[in-house]
Amino acid sequence: MEYFNCGKIQYEGSSSKNPLAFKHYNPTEKIGGKTMKDHLRFAGAYWHVMRNELADPFGQGTAQMPWDDKSDSVENAIARVDVFFEFLDKMGIEFYCFHDRDISPELNDLAASSAALDQVVAKLKEKQAETGVKLLWGTACLFAHPRYAQGAATSPDASVYAYAAAQVKKAIEVTNELDGLGYTFWGGREGYSTLLNTNMKRELDHLAAFMHMAVDHAKSIGFDGPFYIEPKPREPSTHQYDSDSAACLNFLREYNLLDHFKLNIETNHATLAGHTVEHDLTVAANANALGSIDANTGDTLIGWDTDQFPTDIYMTTQIMLVVLKMGGFTTGGLNFDAKRRRESHEPIDLMHAHIGGMDAFARGLKIAHAIQEDGRMAQFVEERYSSFDQDIGAKIEAGTASFAELEQLALANGEPTLASGRQEMLENLINEFI
Repeated sequence: MEYFNCGKIQYEGSSSKNPLAFKHYNPTEKIGGKTMKDHLRFAGAYWHVMRNELADPFGQGTAQMPWDDKSDSVENAIARVDVFFEFLDKMGIEFYCFHDRDISPELNDLAASSAALDQVVAKLKEKQAETGVKLLWGTACLFAHPRYAQGAATSPDASVYAYAAAQVKKAIEVTNELDGLGYTFWGGREGYSTLLNTNMKRELDHLAAFMHMAVDHAKSIGFDGPFYIEPKPREPSTHQYDSDSAACLNFLREYNLLDHFKLNIETNHATLAGHTVEHDLTVAANANALGSIDANTGDTLIGWDTDQFPTDIYMTTQIMLVVLKMGGFTTGGLNFDAKRRRESHEPIDLMHAHIGGMDAFARGLKIAHAIQEDGRMAQFVEERYSSFDQDIGAKIEAGTASFAELEQLALANGEPTLASGRQEMLENLINEFI
């Protein structure tokens, strides 16, 4: 039985008026010697495609999911897998991501939950072999159950900490079983509501110990994919320790974990932190730590994590400029951690939403590549810093200059003459391509 009332979504070009066709995403088209699908590495998010009921803080879910009997049975969980792979096949998406409790129910105890997970993983493995779809990354849900109300790896209760460790251990194992390319940590409850009852130093020490144990366990079972941390500043916690790229990198450096982790950056999380996604991506890429991207966007008029599908071509261009500059994805990709609006409740709306996001990133890729090939923007930035390529600038970058030497130079040269930053010219340059 098929649940999505359409055939496979095809590329028809920008002149097409078919709402169930790609206008810009042509998976086999080569951009700079690599196909679009290899550049973009799109992934479906199991939690949004299969499990999101489209509720919001003021109303119950509206999503029509005729494949789901709403039970916590393993049979229902296994039945969802076929539907999900139908969706991926019709969209031409070759990767996916999941939380352990998305694909399999949380049952009456840990052993029962793990046994149920094994049954669903067996079905996923079968479908991967049948279709060639790959697991981009797996993760554990350490934020939804009431036991994690005060944190998981930062919980003040050692028994909760141990439960979280057992859950992550199993999630890493099933990710490895499915040949997952990576594993993600999102600390949705790893933070605090108030410092009045929080020992921040102790919680961060505990979190680092948890991460080191995860690294050790991955090595012991032969899992060699990268670990990712996904930054987010707040909501549900008042403050989360993985608040943005810089905070995550500082934590990883302080606790000697940077060799084992990269970052999974989400647009909506970056904007909640008061940054652009371009900023957080650049911070991560500069540290050689940009691993993967959750492709979505937020709403500037709403103050929470709305997880909307990306449609802004300027934003997708900025994202792809960073990705191309770092040489492209290796193990990571673009995971659509995005949900339809509550009003878009029919199954076919999942197709419309993903088509829009995939086309937006295809356009962003083509524009970013054209800007890169044109070279004017990169040349301007290079020339702007050219005083550091020779003489005293080169000595500063080499670490051989001193304050005394710089003082002598400043006294001899007098007031500097500063060149224009040409922001408006560069914005106009981007508009040439968009």
